[in-house]
Amino acid sequence: MPRAGGDGGGVPRVGIGIPVYNGARFLATSLDSLLAQTYEDIEFVISDNGSTDGTEEICREYASRDGRIRYLRSDVNRGASWNYKNVVHQTSGPYFKWATHDDLLAPSYIERCVAVLDEAPLSVALVYPRTMIIDEAGNDVRTYADNLDIREKTPHARLQRLVWNIIMANASFGLIRREALAQSRLLGPFPSADYVMMAEFALYGEFWEIPETLFFRREHPAMSRGANKTAAEAAEWFAPGSGEGRKVLEFWPMLWQHLLAIEHARCGIGEKALCLGLFLPTFLRRYRHPLLRELTGRAPYAPRPRPTPTADV
Repeated sequence: MPRAGGDGGGVPRVGIGIPVYNGARFLATSLDSLLAQTYEDIEFVISDNGSTDGTEEICREYASRDGRIRYLRSDVNRGASWNYKNVVHQTSGPYFKWATHDDLLAPSYIERCVAVLDEAPLSVALVYPRTMIIDEAGNDVRTYADNLDIREKTPHARLQRLVWNIIMANASFGLIRREALAQSRLLGPFPSADYVMMAEFALYGEFWEIPETLFFRREHPAMSRGANKTAAEAAEWFAPGSGEGRKVLEFWPMLWQHLLAIEHARCGIGEKALCLGLFLPTFLRRYRHPLLRELTGRAPYAPRPRPTPTADV
């Protein structure tokens, strides 16, 4: 079982952050798949956002079994944005991965990702495997093509590819370089913040897909966006108090946050101009209908548009 830290001393090379809130139904199965990884030089940080179900008991039981697990508990639900950031800040290894309470990993997931990222140039921000969608019982439902193998060498080309192709953002659960995390604002407190975070990763570096199905994403009614269908509900999920009783837009703020991501990127003014020049027409082309609906007030929420999967814009 690969243990890249050699004698096991020092900081583990891989940090896995598990943000959770009321995830008792699938949590034990998910933790089992994490602890079954063939790569062992891992620290696990579970950040419990004040769960009111059996999550705390499950987490404490698993932490008592495996010394690599650290369990943290908030006294209140601070929202997904805070929780996803918290697990990043609570780890320190060169590689990081978010894990959820309901998805599963093949045993070789981390081993394969570490091997690829170790050999990849520093220009690669993250690596991720192919995805299989599973149902509530864990049965295979369908393969899912993420179309996020983004190997363009320039930030503007990577950003354009990402904005056009991203849908489920499964690649955000890949193995990520700490440097890419450090140059991102991470998961923001607004709907579709995962899209913006991934844009910031793409501005930093390339995404490499491993041609093996190692990630099993569970679809069920209580999954994050499935249970929070309106923009206001999604805002509450990301940051409690930000959506309740308010009219919340999703796509215009997402446009603005992408512009801030470009401004925030560590690249020259010429490259930023190229990013802006390619980003705006791509974003407006893909999201023109929901943007118009929000502008005219005809609908408070529109599902994320799904373009025809393609490597090109």
